Amino acid sequence: MPNHAAKLNEVFQALADPTRRAVLQRLSDGAASTLELARPFDMALPSFTQHLSMLEKFGLVKSTKSGRVRTYELAPKPLRAAEDWILDRRKLWERRLEQLDTYLLTMKEDDNEE
Repeated sequence: MPNHAAKLNEVFQALADPTRRAVLQRLSDGAASTLELARPFDMALPSFTQHLSMLEKFGLVKSTKSGRVRTYELAPKPLRAAEDWILDRRKLWERRLEQLDTYLLTMKEDDNEE
């Protein structure tokens, strides 16, 4: 379980940056080269490739190199783990809110009976 938590932490660390989220969004449309991915961002290429390196290190993207061109593609498995974690939290809070709603309705009914 500690390894799962560490992997989840890495996914959320990678998702914390808007540039990396934008790269993942772009890659959801299909594979792209480093230059294609970097084009919309106003930053030096070495800075941008650090974002790609982090995404690859944490397993969110995979890259292949053909000659001088490195192409990236989405690796969705770690994102699914984060999605599962978020859905579990959502179910927990929905259940708690339903319980609170039931409790408040009961209190209101009790007040009306008096």
